[in-house]
Amino acid sequence: MALFDDDAGRPLADRLRPRVLRDVVGQDHLLAEDAAIGRMVAQHRLVSMILWGPPGCGKTTIARLLAEQTNLVFESLSATFSGVADLRKVFQTAVKRRQAGQGTLLFVDEIHRFNRAQQDSFLPYVEDGTIVLVGATTENPSFELNGALLSRCQVFVLQRLDEHALALLVERAEELAGRPLPVTAEAREALIALADGDGRYVLNMAEQLMALPDPAGPLDVAGLASQVQKRVPLYDKAQEGHYNLISALHKSMRGSDPDAALYWLARMLDGGEDPLFIARRIVRFASEDVGIADPHAVQQALAAWDVYERLGSPEGELAIAQAVVYLATAPKSIAVYRGLSAATRAARETGSLMPPAHILNAPTRLMKDLGYGREYRYDPDVEDGFSGADYFPEGMERTTFYRPTGNGYEQQVRQRLRRWAQMRAERRRVADQHQESGERER
Repeated sequence: MALFDDDAGRPLADRLRPRVLRDVVGQDHLLAEDAAIGRMVAQHRLVSMILWGPPGCGKTTIARLLAEQTNLVFESLSATFSGVADLRKVFQTAVKRRQAGQGTLLFVDEIHRFNRAQQDSFLPYVEDGTIVLVGATTENPSFELNGALLSRCQVFVLQRLDEHALALLVERAEELAGRPLPVTAEAREALIALADGDGRYVLNMAEQLMALPDPAGPLDVAGLASQVQKRVPLYDKAQEGHYNLISALHKSMRGSDPDAALYWLARMLDGGEDPLFIARRIVRFASEDVGIADPHAVQQALAAWDVYERLGSPEGELAIAQAVVYLATAPKSIAVYRGLSAATRAARETGSLMPPAHILNAPTRLMKDLGYGREYRYDPDVEDGFSGADYFPEGMERTTFYRPTGNGYEQQVRQRLRRWAQMRAERRRVADQHQESGERER
């Protein structure tokens, strides 16, 4: 088998590592001659950097090629397996190397796994140029790396490999093997889809397929599925993917797109997210983003939560999907959310103002003598069920916090509030006239 004749002990992905930057697929936005890293290499002036991207997009390969093409000694560490002693050894060697006129590129895989003290240990050596640090991470550097270290590095975002880039890797594997993959065109497309942007995965699967005994014919999609392991979706319930996908679900519902909302819901469930976490988030959405535009929305969200707790998975997930579609197609209003925020600011500014005396209960004689409850009007007994009394603290001007939209049920609420505002103004005008009349009589 031609694939294994040359250096059979090395994995295919390793044997197909690019030898120059221009052979790296899928990252032209960084590596092209007129792109950021490409210009650095051309000038032989590298800066310390963080390569942020998904698994299998070429971070390690790029770091090796940067060292080779700028005449730096390549040192590699994995934050998963290395500690302070390993770092100290690399730094000491780099110092001696620099004194001899040779630079060092230190590649640190999974750099976000180093703790704060370990990350701080890089600072003096990066700052004085003893090392050019190239850190690789799959996690958002803003959350995982110290600000001091980030300020000394440029962050470059690597893209997941698209279908064209993955197909090119498969072609290179076939060229090295001297024969095509034993799959149909449809199975080939399925293999690329299964890779989910991971170049290492697609090459490992290609190697696995090449090692199969000669089949009677090319494998179809079903045959491929029986030979390769399904790739677990890239989703970490404790890291950024968790927050990215719940944000995508939330904003799809807010944007009234039930199809996109169902897609992100399915992505989360397929990635192993706790359905009860999703249920809690959609209850929040019902109150925050739908509100009084559809008062039934929160009931639908709570019902989905209750159904899932009673049925469990997978049957209960349908109830969550139903609530997601309901919320995505419901009218939207954040008027209550904004109203509460504005009222909270006002409450903090006004301090401990007492409620007006007329709406205070008076269970004792002293309280009655102080005017508690005096001239209180019981609204249900008033004509039109509205007294128009002032319920704000004395000394505080009446302020409008809740401004209903014209969406859904809230349109009726807006009309009702407008009518009450007119009635309040009219009754205030009449009360003022009576007061002026009484003062003239006195």
